[in-house]
Amino acid sequence: MIPASFLTPQQIVAELDKYIIGQHEAKRNVAIALRNRWRRMHAPPSMQGEIVPNNILMIGATGVGKTEIARRLARIAEAPFVKVEASKFTEVGYVGRDVESMVRDLVEQSVNMVKQRKKEEVKEKAAAAVEEIILDALIPPLKASATRPGAFAASSDEATPTTDEELNERTRNHFREKIRNGELEDRKIEIQIKQGGNPNVGMIGAGMMDEASMINLQEMLSGMMPKKPRKRKVTVSEARKLLLEEEAARLIDMDEVKEEAIRRAEDAGIIFIDEIDKIASGSRKNGGGPDVSREGVQRDLLPIVEGSTVNTKYGVIKTDHVLFIAAGAFHISKPSDLIPELQGRFPIRVELDNLTREDFVRILREPKNALTKQYDALFGAEGVTIEFADDALEEIAETAFVINAEIENIGARRLHTVMSKLLNQFLFDVPDRLSGAAHIVVTRALVREKLQTLVKSKDLSEYIL
Repeated sequence: MIPASFLTPQQIVAELDKYIIGQHEAKRNVAIALRNRWRRMHAPPSMQGEIVPNNILMIGATGVGKTEIARRLARIAEAPFVKVEASKFTEVGYVGRDVESMVRDLVEQSVNMVKQRKKEEVKEKAAAAVEEIILDALIPPLKASATRPGAFAASSDEATPTTDEELNERTRNHFREKIRNGELEDRKIEIQIKQGGNPNVGMIGAGMMDEASMINLQEMLSGMMPKKPRKRKVTVSEARKLLLEEEAARLIDMDEVKEEAIRRAEDAGIIFIDEIDKIASGSRKNGGGPDVSREGVQRDLLPIVEGSTVNTKYGVIKTDHVLFIAAGAFHISKPSDLIPELQGRFPIRVELDNLTREDFVRILREPKNALTKQYDALFGAEGVTIEFADDALEEIAETAFVINAEIENIGARRLHTVMSKLLNQFLFDVPDRLSGAAHIVVTRALVREKLQTLVKSKDLSEYIL
């Protein structure tokens, strides 16, 4: 559930600022929407069910930060999050994905999050159980207590002889210390691990069933089939990884996981619907792709966004309080081309700004995951250091901006194109030609030298994302 110490809207925006440059209006609106979820959970119980989320429609060209804002928002909230593309869905009756699959994906994500957290809670207990299993494989325990050959049963006034059981336990303790000290990591042992049933069950009647039905049938039948253990010979290190996952899963209560996951998806789930402009009626103009009833997809989407119940393999989920964030470029269509009912379910509309040269420079310098920092980490893995001069970053930003203006505007993604062209040769030369002690300085002259062919020819076919 949403933690009591949840961030305020200003704190949420501050967190988003660490990764996304500009787009302050969009950040403010998603921050308010997120904080409102916490406020609803702390409102009077009689009003909690009445407070519905204000879904958001973000309008902006590709590469300006729409998806990144939604993804970072979900990470801040530690909430289940799925990203879907509206253009991949088809109306009920057509072959393809139905809109309810996005809700099933959300529940699946929520289950994985809850399961992972609960596995962390039982990690120590699972590790102790795995240690015993590994010990059993190395030094099998005695089935029954027995004295050593030639030993005799001691009377009450005689010293008790050492039994095989005591010797076995002493040996196990000795090996237990070796395991804990990492001395047996490469020792081969034989263990039993569980395996699933027939993976091809879901293909029955594929010609007569749609994708969702096939998936549901596969899930149902695979759940009915018991997992059969099989033997594998692996190292102690590999055995620990395999068994730890299995033992942790055995220790958690899956019914409890499912219940909590459903609640978490209902109260904190975020579904990001990208390319929603592709299902608007206006997208058919100017030679749009084949029309598989775009309006039909919108009408199928409407009850999900309005609030309905969806059956999943983990139980029934209500979508009344799921936050939906839709996004689109709306180049050849406009938001009013969506059906009126769907427009009404996205009351908050935010237009994102196109990126400027100055934004590109800041994107290269400031975010925690800036491209310059990513390349610094890549070269650092080889022991090579790389330094970007200020005028070099300005030249990179200028090049990306000009290409966007003259070829096709793909926003900040163009920086990936330019940086790849600039540094690929260095990445190829490390470590064969450039030693681990090398230091690369990227200057404006170097940028111009490496990118002159890119700017002159404008042939970006192999780089466009």
